Amino acid sequence: MVQKVNRRQQILECFAAMLESRPGGRITTAALASEVGVSEAALYRHFPSKAKMYEGLIEFMEETIFSRVTRILAEEESAKRRCRQFAMLLLSFAQRNPGFTRLMTGEALVGETPWLRERMRQFFDRLETQLRQILREGEARGDARLALPVNAAAAFILAVIEGRINQFVRSQFQRGPADEWEVLWETIENVVLQLEE
Repeated sequence: MVQKVNRRQQILECFAAMLESRPGGRITTAALASEVGVSEAALYRHFPSKAKMYEGLIEFMEETIFSRVTRILAEEESAKRRCRQFAMLLLSFAQRNPGFTRLMTGEALVGETPWLRERMRQFFDRLETQLRQILREGEARGDARLALPVNAAAAFILAVIEGRINQFVRSQFQRGPADEWEVLWETIENVVLQLEE
């Protein structure tokens, strides 16, 4: 039995692959249609605009990351382990999905519809809110003594993660975001967060 192709999924997968293989370059709908092997009209039957294709990628990224965050929160109790796994989740997602990092940094969205950059801002705001919650709960349970206020600690952790993702994109995917991460994370734990088991 021949399995029916999920054309929408195929379009998004090709789009993500093109974001990875063409760092710094704009991707036209004509080039994407050619890569998928369909007409531009066929693309627009699945997505009414290129912006909606970007939004589809952002939604996939959100679903993937936040479903895993939910699992981390269910499986781990200590703030230390939650924060460590949260950071590794973002870095490993970036490393496995270089095309998505161009969305995360906003580099792929230059010249695109402004609300897409707003969507990415909301994504990172949601990540920071989740970190604040983890740290507040850790303080309440007594397994986190923060050297910074909760908001500043969460912002710092996310800034370091974003910095690693930016380095990954800037190196044209040669310098992995998780490279030497354990050393950096140990410093964050011991000096900034002072997290305890």
